[in-house]
Amino acid sequence: MRKRFMGIAGVASLLVLATIFVAAQTQKLTPPATRQDNVREVIHGVEIVDPYRWLEDQQSPETRKWVEDQNAYTNAMLDHLPVRQRAFGRLWQLVNYESQGAPYIENGYYFFSHRGAGQDLWSFYRRKGVHGPNELLLDPLPLSPDHTTSISNARSTQDARLMLYSIRKGGEDETELHILDMQTHHDLADVMPRALYLGYTWKKDGSGFFYGKSNREVGKRIYYHQLGTNPASDPELFGKGYGPDTWVTPYASRDGRYLLVDVSKGWASNEIFIKNLQRDSGCEPLITGLNAHFNVDFAGNFLIVMTDLDAPRYRILKVDLNHPERANWKEIVPQAADAIQGFSLVGNRLYVNYLHNVVTHISIFSMEGNALGEVNLPGNGTADISGNYAEDEGVLTFSSYTEPYTSYRYFASTGKRELWYRIPVPFRSEQFTTEQIWYKSKDGTKVPMSLIHKKGLQPNGHIPTILYGYGGFDVSLTPGFDPLIAWWIEQGGLYAVANLRGGSEFGEAWHRAGMLDKKQNVFDDFIAAAEWLIKNKYTTSDKLAIRGGSNGGLLVGAAMTQRPELFHAVDCWHPDLDMVRYYKFTKNNNPPALLEYGNAEDPEQFKYLYAYSPYQHVKPGTKYPATLIISGDADTRVPPEQARKMLARLQAATTSGLPVLLLYDTKAGHSGGKPLKKIIEDDALELSFLAWQLGMK
Repeated sequence: MRKRFMGIAGVASLLVLATIFVAAQTQKLTPPATRQDNVREVIHGVEIVDPYRWLEDQQSPETRKWVEDQNAYTNAMLDHLPVRQRAFGRLWQLVNYESQGAPYIENGYYFFSHRGAGQDLWSFYRRKGVHGPNELLLDPLPLSPDHTTSISNARSTQDARLMLYSIRKGGEDETELHILDMQTHHDLADVMPRALYLGYTWKKDGSGFFYGKSNREVGKRIYYHQLGTNPASDPELFGKGYGPDTWVTPYASRDGRYLLVDVSKGWASNEIFIKNLQRDSGCEPLITGLNAHFNVDFAGNFLIVMTDLDAPRYRILKVDLNHPERANWKEIVPQAADAIQGFSLVGNRLYVNYLHNVVTHISIFSMEGNALGEVNLPGNGTADISGNYAEDEGVLTFSSYTEPYTSYRYFASTGKRELWYRIPVPFRSEQFTTEQIWYKSKDGTKVPMSLIHKKGLQPNGHIPTILYGYGGFDVSLTPGFDPLIAWWIEQGGLYAVANLRGGSEFGEAWHRAGMLDKKQNVFDDFIAAAEWLIKNKYTTSDKLAIRGGSNGGLLVGAAMTQRPELFHAVDCWHPDLDMVRYYKFTKNNNPPALLEYGNAEDPEQFKYLYAYSPYQHVKPGTKYPATLIISGDADTRVPPEQARKMLARLQAATTSGLPVLLLYDTKAGHSGGKPLKKIIEDDALELSFLAWQLGMK
């Protein structure tokens, strides 16, 4: 029995759990019964029957009882597995040490996150100079007895006097904003109430800040908060006339002259508006009316712009803010064979982050576009440079699937780096390797996949294998160290990561090939990856599991319902699964998903959404894989009713005899909300489920 679920059910739950656990030991355990209400409706001429519509009511007593019974069933099935405790012990070793994040620098201070050994949450510190003592600024541990309240997005004023930060309760996307006076170590009276904030940026003198906020009824808006005033009276600066599907984000220049506003309607394109703060002008259009993406940063009197305008793999432009007309734009870094993933400005130099076959390369250019070489990286993995345009010192970060996260002080004038912090993970990196292969998808498209495993591992047709993917929202899956992967490959397993269409690994064309009516390409890519692993004798269907979360949860849900015989186990967390109704479940965080997936209210979009929607394609009498679905009450981004309904439908439909389980947290959500020990407990549960089902010894 696991302590974390006792608070949900009370004494009655203990009795239920004890009864179920005893039954599990005698191998007579069956899922809790779930009633069907079979709501019928006709949508665009198609009759759809929803047998579990009642589970959409999250707070009903019947739903709450159903959740606690399902949690009890899951723990009764998995608690007795010896591998669960062993996995927890090793995962704890892989995370239970002093950790420190990469710093940023303001006024001679290094600001950074820090978590002590055994601590559940990250605190925030600063240090005067490289060798000064660490000064604790923000400690989330006292904020909640169960350590489910966290702090994030801490940003200092340029004089290092005030700190603006977010407080997140549970795993919600919504937060409160607070302001710390770093001289007195007390918060100011200013508190921005709980809302979905879309970024914030200090005014140069620290007298106030600009912020974006989502209003459920009217949409997203930009406001300005003057310190010491009532937030309810904050003036609206931008956003009037835009609907809820438009996202607006502010960014102030460090010299205090300008405010930029990024306006985005999903992932297809964005626009840039500018406000002259010295003249207190309105927000005027700067880059508008173009069907492309624009990522911008200030460089003195110029704006550096990364764009896919006439360049699907992106290029870099330079815009004179005194003469910003398009005719005056200057290309300083042209499109190349490799897609640009981002850029940074440090020490009057331009650093361009390329992805070459899913591995980072960083090229250096002058502000006129002259090539100045490449950044010397520690290896093949994921790297990034951050800093300020006018300052020589920046920060370089690096990680790979087998190398833990490391951060360095980086000096633009010399190209030298000095170690800031290497996370002391007790992992023998030299014993493991990552190899990249390419395979063909259903339509002939070549797709890369990384295979992470022990050195010397040879295909024998029986390797316990986890296949992971995402494939959406312009997100690249690049190498990064993960204790869960480390544990799996230490046990002799294979962990495969497929770089599916829908991501940004090869530019915007790769993304668009996996969104809206092209979404089936993503599922085809993933299924083809599984078939390649089997054909090349790494594994078999009986030894193959698929894993994914959020958009990746939709991915594994679709793969499971389209090819149930191909996989033995499915690990699906915080998923979109009911693509016919998902747009109804929340109006605050949905617009990006609606523009990536489509909206079933539209008859044409309904056709392709309904064609692959996993929930509608669960068929009674099918032998479905063993399945673990993970979600929680506080997921305000991907509403958890989808997970609840899918779980019930799979339990009723499957004839494979394999378990279909729910791990459901009443406080956690899409943005976390779990203390470290709880995270490791849940990771150990996932791993024990997968190891059990794939027969890993």
